[in-house]
Amino acid sequence: MQSKENQEQQEVQSVENSLVALRKLQIIHSKIDKIRTYRGELPLEVRDLEAACEGIETRINKINDIIADFQGKIAERETISKNASAAIARYKEQIDNVRNNREYDALNKEIEYQSLEIELSNKRIDEYRHSIESKEEEIASCKAELETMSEELKTKKAELDGIIAETEKEETRLLENVEKYEIAVEPRLLVAFKRIRNNMRNGLAVVKIERDACGGCFSKISPQRQLDIRIHKKIIVCEFCGRILIDDDIADKANQEMQDLG
Repeated sequence: MQSKENQEQQEVQSVENSLVALRKLQIIHSKIDKIRTYRGELPLEVRDLEAACEGIETRINKINDIIADFQGKIAERETISKNASAAIARYKEQIDNVRNNREYDALNKEIEYQSLEIELSNKRIDEYRHSIESKEEEIASCKAELETMSEELKTKKAELDGIIAETEKEETRLLENVEKYEIAVEPRLLVAFKRIRNNMRNGLAVVKIERDACGGCFSKISPQRQLDIRIHKKIIVCEFCGRILIDDDIADKANQEMQDLG
């Protein structure tokens, strides 16, 4: 009989220890959540601005590649035009020494063809230069946008760095305590605790009974279920929201042990 009572006491103690450890984890995580809430949307805003700046820089690089391609085509057309001019000069020298109309007509056709090449090259060069001007205007617009975003990013990063400097030490200390208290929790309970936290918008996985209701979703808890929670024989969750329920005794014990965290 004594052995059975001892076994029951050990089981109750084990459940109590698990509940206290889970409550401690909840307290610590709530403190961490508060710190991260204090930072607000700044980390996301900084990441978005960094990505936007990187995107604009990539766009500028691509436009520069397009401009370089146009410049290469201009150089090709200038070479074609230069060669055509040289050919025309050569054909004009030859035309003075032709022996018949056939040679004269052939040289005239070559001169006409080379003149068309020069005309076409000049037309293409003008088109490429116009395209370059358009792309340079686009780059100027991108650079102005990049400058504005870079200034905003600089301001946001400075603001975020200031907040991190204020809270980093405290957050690091709390995270160290998370690791310490996680060891005291049975792995399956720890997995359940993390899953519940992730599913809750406010991150509360362990809540007290308050005014006969769940401290998370405020649904009423029957007297019998409240009794089951108070005797600490097993882990009990809210039937409505799935949060782990504890009574004042567990909450007070956890709070007492957490006083050193401030």
